[in-house]
Amino acid sequence: MSGFVEKPEPIQVPGLVHLHTGKVRELYQNEAGDLVMVASDRISAFDWVLPTEIPEKGRILTQLSLWWFDQTADLIPNHVLSTELPAGAPADWAGRTLVCKSLQMVPVEAVARGYLTGSGLVEYNESRTVCGLALPEGLVDGSELPAPIFTPATKAAVGEHDENVSYEEVARQVGADTAARLRQATLAVYSRGRDIARDRGIILADTKFEFGFEGDELVIADEVLTPDSSRFWPADQWEPGRAQPSYDKQFVRDWLTSPESGWDRKSEQPPPPLPQEVVDATRAKYVEAYERLTGTSWS
Repeated sequence: MSGFVEKPEPIQVPGLVHLHTGKVRELYQNEAGDLVMVASDRISAFDWVLPTEIPEKGRILTQLSLWWFDQTADLIPNHVLSTELPAGAPADWAGRTLVCKSLQMVPVEAVARGYLTGSGLVEYNESRTVCGLALPEGLVDGSELPAPIFTPATKAAVGEHDENVSYEEVARQVGADTAARLRQATLAVYSRGRDIARDRGIILADTKFEFGFEGDELVIADEVLTPDSSRFWPADQWEPGRAQPSYDKQFVRDWLTSPESGWDRKSEQPPPPLPQEVVDATRAKYVEAYERLTGTSWS
């Protein structure tokens, strides 16, 4: 069992219809039929949405995504129409709200990996493959791959694991042309992000994107190249053969799996609230990632 420890009641705004509560985002539709996406300060770990929020996390993710949409606009169009607050929306929505195109979403997590870790490492250790792609012998946790690879996954419901699938399975599900376009766009955006991050002393180990169609045009959606959707490692601490320090929720994961939390991940009990020092350290990591990548201070 997993999911929300405490599922929030969505805020009701005149003129907006609430569509969905995700792990982090609330999704609405306005009267024009556009989507209104509001990034909360919720944080998830081990398939649980935790009861403790990370202050300003939603704003940081939204502003970082907007920055990356600008950096990749020549590669692929994105879904953003406006950052203006809908009439009657709470003031707290400022900076965390995007008005977006309503797309026909592709039901695939489009994952790019330039380094071996996470579920890719688990599969590699079993079969020397990731999503059916053969990889060289001798790779370890944190190894750089010979070239970035497209390793798609099926999208899962909240509380369920996404499942890695082969490229051939994606082509079977969505068609050969769409699969090829997904792979090309995923690797192009990953490569752009990797190069920009590398110039700022950060390794972009892997990332996941979501895409949809507006007519026949493939459009990148949701968030892009944030610490929630990507693994960012400090380049000066990279050391293959071990877990890498990262700009994400590692403080949260480490505390939850420590004796201090008193939580048994294998039980069906929800995780406990986070202590203030873990909240502060996690927020600082998100801020640091934003500042290092964009070159601007977070205020």
